[in-house]
Amino acid sequence: MSKKGFDGDAIVYCEGAYNTTNGKTAHGLVRYTERYNVVAVVDATFAGRDAGQVIDGIGNGIPIVASIKEAMSNAGANAYHPSHMVIGLAPDGGRLPKIARQAVMEAIALGLNIDCGLHDFLSDDPEIVSLAMNNKVSLRDIRKTPGRADLHFFTGEIETVESLKIAVLGTDSAVGKRTTAWVLVQAIRNAGYKAELIGTGQTAWLQGARYSMIMDSTINDFVSGEIEYAMVKAWKEIRPDVMVIEGQGSLLNPAYPGGFEILAAGRPDIIILQHAPARKDYDGFPGYPIHPLRKQIDAIEMISDKPVVAITVNHEDMTREETAIACERISRVHGLPAMDVLYQGEEELLWVVMPYIKQG
Repeated sequence: MSKKGFDGDAIVYCEGAYNTTNGKTAHGLVRYTERYNVVAVVDATFAGRDAGQVIDGIGNGIPIVASIKEAMSNAGANAYHPSHMVIGLAPDGGRLPKIARQAVMEAIALGLNIDCGLHDFLSDDPEIVSLAMNNKVSLRDIRKTPGRADLHFFTGEIETVESLKIAVLGTDSAVGKRTTAWVLVQAIRNAGYKAELIGTGQTAWLQGARYSMIMDSTINDFVSGEIEYAMVKAWKEIRPDVMVIEGQGSLLNPAYPGGFEILAAGRPDIIILQHAPARKDYDGFPGYPIHPLRKQIDAIEMISDKPVVAITVNHEDMTREETAIACERISRVHGLPAMDVLYQGEEELLWVVMPYIKQG
């Protein structure tokens, strides 16, 4: 799904984390981005393989290489001109590993601008800042909190938004909410309607979501207001038929409780819930069992007073046959359509959503 982006050609750094939950930022950029044209992924573990083939079983022409220098050489041989290196790591806590810091220094020395969505800010590192200035490259810390003067408090103006508002929430973190949200946005656009993703995390911003905020680095008092502001801005500027709101964490996740503000401030009309049936514990927290799907559905519907209309399945640790069985079981037990949009495509999910879109 990657294409020529408005910020140019980019290398994605994901050493040691590709095809794990700690590589979800890289996965998102490999699957889809409007901001960059991704020309290589750096992770020696999968060097020599196709990035799309590794995570989705479908090649997309993005090579995985063992080093930044190899990425630059390979890009040049194919007439690409990388201008950026994007940190594709998404470790628990959002900290920059020491090996990644060295990679950042190497990339800067090669003349690459650096985009980083972690909680460790490159612009706070004197050595990195000095090197960047000497090499005339930029550092963008996507998670750096805006100044308070630039933040917005909730006003209630969300009630003027007439778009269909769909929240894609999840039963856990790193479970595929953003991927499903982008798939749905593209499907709605392909059906002839105007759709926008409302991004709530750093990866959505890196993928080019025009109307977004970064929830986990926003001062708590302003989270609801920033969600509202992004949605109202989208409504005023482009009048989309549909807004798809990217979820964060899950309502009951002990480390990443998310979704409350989306339900309260974003005021979605319907909810899609992303779920990984084979996952027993919350991601990264063994001993904390994921709450049952029924309880998670009930919690969402109680808080929002709006329906969960579909369960989208993450096939993590399942075969295609096991995924199909899981979808059938979820539909039978919970009375909701269930599908894996990466295995089955977007048609069934689009069919679920279409009746809610205002016609004409």
